[in-house]
Amino acid sequence: MYYYKNILVVSDNGFLIKAFHDLIAPLQGVQVTYTCSPQNTALLTATNLPVPIRAISMKADWEQFNYDLIFSLHCKQLFPAGLVNKTKCINVHPGFNPYNRGWFPQVFSILNGHTAGATIHEIDEQLDHGAIIAQREIKIEAYDTSLTAYEKIQQCEVELLRENLRNILFNTYTKTVPAQEGNVNLKKDFNKLTRLDLDEKLTMREAIDRLRALTHGEYKNAWFTDPTTQERIYISVNLEKQK
Repeated sequence: MYYYKNILVVSDNGFLIKAFHDLIAPLQGVQVTYTCSPQNTALLTATNLPVPIRAISMKADWEQFNYDLIFSLHCKQLFPAGLVNKTKCINVHPGFNPYNRGWFPQVFSILNGHTAGATIHEIDEQLDHGAIIAQREIKIEAYDTSLTAYEKIQQCEVELLRENLRNILFNTYTKTVPAQEGNVNLKKDFNKLTRLDLDEKLTMREAIDRLRALTHGEYKNAWFTDPTTQERIYISVNLEKQK
């Protein structure tokens, strides 16, 4: 019998919700509730997911929770200290802890060269902190953008979940504490990167890394101001490996 049977999943990522459901659905005796942030209308109205998603506010609703185990799968809400000290909470994080904890780890790995990857860890009161259950490194290539690196990381996260989910549910996993605190990047740190100063002096390597780190599909991240019209001009790059 599983140690944890009544599970809450909090996620703002449809890909990981589907992957988690596919992994846990065959397991008998486990009840899972799937939720997302209240402002995530795309998930709340999605018709291509295998399970219904309901909105939940971690800040407002946590005292009413009655779950054995809570998974965060790219949840954009902070878990209150009272919750993580009361209930076992597990985070699936798109970074190689303790490096580049916080927002958009792959962006900062492209820029600062810290190891990129995926980590499953227990949640404590600090951001993307806590004992590590499993992690795996991914290599960011010279032709990777934020999006392609992120796609690699998501696949890595699914692999880690597949390998470790049963041990987590049985509460038989081992864990390790990082030897150092690493570094943290907040949303404001990312926002500072998006505005490009046309007079900033960079090497070509630094300029390419900045632009590819800010290129994420259709997202309009990098921009500069047209000196004549004062309008924002958005920019992204396309990188292609020689065949």
